Amino acid sequence: MPLWLWAVDLVLAAIAFTVLLLAVLVLRRRYLARTLGAFDLSINKRDGASAQGWTLGLAVYRGSTLEWYRTFSLRLRPAYRFSRDAMAVDGRRDPVGGEVHAVHDGHVVVTTRNPTPVQQLALTPAALTGLLAWLEASPPGQRVSTVL
Repeated sequence: MPLWLWAVDLVLAAIAFTVLLLAVLVLRRRYLARTLGAFDLSINKRDGASAQGWTLGLAVYRGSTLEWYRTFSLRLRPAYRFSRDAMAVDGRRDPVGGEVHAVHDGHVVVTTRNPTPVQQLALTPAALTGLLAWLEASPPGQRVSTVL
């Protein structure tokens, strides 16, 4: 077999693998987004206003847990789980500087306290309203999270 045919086969295999990978990513996203209570949620492990550290993702409510999935990942398990009774939202602000391009358009940034390394969340104002309602809807006798 001539070398150029081998190279063409290699390029075609790489293209087929890339298309398959993209199709799996799209199907995973659609599968997760079909769940009731799913919404776009970006996270940042750093505090302060900076474009660095933002990771795009999708969040899904599962009872008293908010599960976060990285957008560009093949994992079917969440990367982070936020427990309702261990999470608090401290405040909100609009993205500034490079953050405007690091998060989805129209999202607001909130600072959070929780046991994970995540310091900030970016989500739509409507999703923030839902998150705050979910936090405040804890069962009787549980700590109620509020926005400070």
